[in-house]
Amino acid sequence: MSASESSPSSQISQSLLDQQETESQPQISPQNPKKLALLPLVFLIYFEVSGGPYGEESAVGAAGPLFAILGFLIFPFIWSIPEALVTAELSTTFPGNGGFVIWAHQAFGPFWGSLMGSWKFLSGVINLASYPILCVDYLKLVIPIFASGLPRFFATFISTLVLSFLNYSGLSIVGYTAVGLGIVSLCPFILMSLIAIPKIHPSRWISLGEKGVKKDWTLFINTLFWNLNFWDNASTLAGEVEQPQKLFPKALFSAGILTCLGYIIPLLAATGAIPLDQESWVDGYLASAGEMIAGKWLKFWIEIGAVLSIIGLFEAQLSSSAYQLLGMANLGFLPKIFGARSKWFNTPWLGILISTVIALVVSFLDFTDIISSANFLYSLGMLLEFASFIWLRVKFPALKRPFKVPMGLLGLVVMCLIPSVFLVYVLAVGTKAVYLVSALMTLFGVGWYFLMNLSKSKMWFEFNLG
Repeated sequence: MSASESSPSSQISQSLLDQQETESQPQISPQNPKKLALLPLVFLIYFEVSGGPYGEESAVGAAGPLFAILGFLIFPFIWSIPEALVTAELSTTFPGNGGFVIWAHQAFGPFWGSLMGSWKFLSGVINLASYPILCVDYLKLVIPIFASGLPRFFATFISTLVLSFLNYSGLSIVGYTAVGLGIVSLCPFILMSLIAIPKIHPSRWISLGEKGVKKDWTLFINTLFWNLNFWDNASTLAGEVEQPQKLFPKALFSAGILTCLGYIIPLLAATGAIPLDQESWVDGYLASAGEMIAGKWLKFWIEIGAVLSIIGLFEAQLSSSAYQLLGMANLGFLPKIFGARSKWFNTPWLGILISTVIALVVSFLDFTDIISSANFLYSLGMLLEFASFIWLRVKFPALKRPFKVPMGLLGLVVMCLIPSVFLVYVLAVGTKAVYLVSALMTLFGVGWYFLMNLSKSKMWFEFNLG
């Protein structure tokens, strides 16, 4: 049977895809012909997920070297690879800005597409708020005046504005900046690993931890989960990528290799080269390990690398959030003005502005429960994403998929079920405060959907047809 003679559902789905490509991909003017190439896309995905081995230390502190090493070897196969495969298939099938919003919309309709957008956007901008604070936390080690009070406020405010302006200056600039930040922030770990080779005692790798130190499995799983997550965030940039059907799978594969090696090699070097002091393995301990292996100069470089990594994380997340709003405007979930682009840089200036303002507001709150709630919302969004992936295979079996996960329906269900168990675990261990804040933000998302529908019917704002 030829493509022209295929079933009505496949014809409808192909029509939807053609419409999606037309609406979601921006028209590139002669003054701004550049789209995102492979290398910057690789590093943007890398910073969406990882940004380097910073933050993996808690796995050793929670469960000891052996379990930490096994965790960073095995967990990518049961979490990262399934999420990356889902992202590769759906980003190449629906290559428009909006990413996961488009997927949920096509699978279950506009309500779920809009709610997915609310969950993921709120999760993203709340996490975005933490990065300038982390930068200031490192800065205060050199300039103590930034530890508290008005100086800390202004340092956070100014750093947020400066980093946001870099994002406004163009996605291509952000992408190549990410390349530079990634290389410089990884270099000290490459040196540490090379210098550590003659000092390594392999027997240290099989240690189950120090006697008397209790295992913290919740911390261990959370450390693995959040250090190997967010592969789908870059999907909101698909409309900005040169030949996304070809580049997205390559970029995801390359970023996956870079991320996994970036975690496991420094972990093997540090745990193998220095005696185990398990309770010292907390966030930032790799800098101290670098000092023990090579000297204070390496500790200083690793700390600088941490700041550069945070900058990369901020830029990648802000890009994802801003282009998500642009994609939602293209779909008609938001007023058309949300899709406005800068005449100078072709960037979604309103999306960048809104994301920055919300991040600033959150950064000046006591936001421990808010951050946990953002992760809760992200987990809900991921469950909806896996469901959308499975249902799109059922709903549109003949839809052209430039990259297709080579499994039947049962295999796909099993592939998605395993990471879904971890998502349910994250949801189950939430506190009452997290449940309350998450419920309020979900109600806001539901209310926003009906408010936008009312705005369309009353013609309060101009919308794309979607």
